Amino acid sequence: MLPRESYEGPTRKLVLAFDVGTTFSGVSYCMLDPGEVPVIRGVARYPAQEHVGGDSKIPSILYYDLQGNVRAVGAEALQEHIIEQAEVEEWVKLAWWKLHLRAKHLASSHIRDGDIEPLPQGKSAVEVLADFMRYLFQCARTYIQESHLDFWRSIKNSIEFVFTHPNGWEGQQQQQIRRAIELAGLISSKEEQSHVHLLTEGEASLHFCVTNVIASDRFSQTPIDVSSYSDDEEDQSDNQGVVVIDAGGGTIDLSAYSIKLSPTSFEEIAPAECCLQGSVFVTSRARTLLQKKLSGSEHYSNPKIIAQMAEIFDNSTKLRLRKPDEPSYIRFGTICDKNPKYNIRSGQLKLAGQEVAHLFEPSIEAIIEAFEQQRRAASIPINLVWLVGGFAASDWLFVRLQGYFLPLGISLCRPDAHANKAAADGAVSFYIDHLVSSRVARVTYGVEYRTRYNFLDPEHLARQHKCVIGSGNGKKYLYERFKSILLKGTQVSEQREFRKPFTATRKSLAACKSHSTDIICYKGALQEPRWLDTEPSSFTTLCTIHADLQELSRTLRPKRSASYQSEYYEFDFDVIILFGHTELKAQISWKEKGVEMRSSASIIYDE
Repeated sequence: MLPRESYEGPTRKLVLAFDVGTTFSGVSYCMLDPGEVPVIRGVARYPAQEHVGGDSKIPSILYYDLQGNVRAVGAEALQEHIIEQAEVEEWVKLAWWKLHLRAKHLASSHIRDGDIEPLPQGKSAVEVLADFMRYLFQCARTYIQESHLDFWRSIKNSIEFVFTHPNGWEGQQQQQIRRAIELAGLISSKEEQSHVHLLTEGEASLHFCVTNVIASDRFSQTPIDVSSYSDDEEDQSDNQGVVVIDAGGGTIDLSAYSIKLSPTSFEEIAPAECCLQGSVFVTSRARTLLQKKLSGSEHYSNPKIIAQMAEIFDNSTKLRLRKPDEPSYIRFGTICDKNPKYNIRSGQLKLAGQEVAHLFEPSIEAIIEAFEQQRRAASIPINLVWLVGGFAASDWLFVRLQGYFLPLGISLCRPDAHANKAAADGAVSFYIDHLVSSRVARVTYGVEYRTRYNFLDPEHLARQHKCVIGSGNGKKYLYERFKSILLKGTQVSEQREFRKPFTATRKSLAACKSHSTDIICYKGALQEPRWLDTEPSSFTTLCTIHADLQELSRTLRPKRSASYQSEYYEFDFDVIILFGHTELKAQISWKEKGVEMRSSASIIYDE
């Protein structure tokens, strides 16, 4: 374990970290007592769990009745009497519902409508997330109350919440998470949002690996090759490039960092990657294979039997595959289930190992492609890969990736500790250890602005038909000019500010009291895009920054247009954005009698 200092805060505090996954979810926590060394623990007891105390996760399953009320969640939803009651009363079962929240820019052509159960009528994905969060919170509260007498009463108003999300989720999804937290009743007002912290599953998994693996004997035996570094690479000669692969149920997240062991420090060195090729899609492909194989059988092509086989494949067959030259089996029935034509004997379906291995290939190819993307972008060589997450339990996934990495001289490590706890435990570590000091921009960020028309500029001449006359001053302007604030691949520290100056013109003083600026992101191939009309499909509005400029407006004096003999107001300001945190933060600044003034800015994402 990574050594920690004792907690120096003035009062008791509880850190609760939620890992809501596509297939399984869990909660970890840490009781912060002044003068005590923090210890990360997992909630290891949930209602209806078969292995009491031995499992730190529950299935991400909910049942709703026809009125939209939650009737069963997690392991409770797997009980025989619940399944029977759900069928009789026609409850709606939700599994894999987290995929309804997926970021739209992620490649998802392989996801069919039938892969994800439709949401209950009148329920949004955010409301389902809120219902599930509420249940997890209740379970965590009960567990802590039963395990640590009187502790809950002393901290119930001093809780810091940490929530993880896939690397590919952006501000829009983060905004949805925050709204779900309020709906769940975990916080009572927007003012309490400061007690909510969001971070990527990749960074949470890094913290897990650092605190559970780096200090272990196994890690000390892992070679750290620094021979490829040149002498003139200052401060990088003792750095190690590492990629964390968090292979989960829905997404596979890859995050690349440089690790300096003395003193210990971590910096992101390539844009984070995220692909929708988690373990549920191996199961989805297995279901398609079973439907095709058994389509000629009147009995075994029954959708309920196919669903049962797919579930058994998901829970056991998929995990056991290690050698493709050995057959795989789905034990789904009794000894009476027999049909040699379809390779069914003694209640089990026989599949060729190669067939099963083929189901993994799209996921493995996606991992390798994302890894190579990071390897090319990384500022130092990668020589270590950590594989964590529920999908990491698959021996075949590990064997295939090991076969790819070893010839490259890259070590692949699958931590001995419970890798399916990586995100939740790592999220707590993020709050108390905060190991990552800088992050890398995944896209290019900027704003649209107007520029004075210049007939000598060829780019302006090509757009002269788009000229507009400025209100008040009669000057010609061109819009659709893109001004970059932060380029993709730039390494950013948490403290670093990015600012761009702007000049605004208004006809009235009342119109000067607020200002909104759209932040645009560019996901194309150009290194420094200049015009929004050059590659319009690669530009999207990320969010809108709303700034309160009432203080600034009090200092303004009207100007008079020579052309129109009318009054107008003109003012200068800077948009300041902090990209180095796990969430986007923004401010507006201006000068007042030579002194910089600042105003808080709210960020709204279009949903």
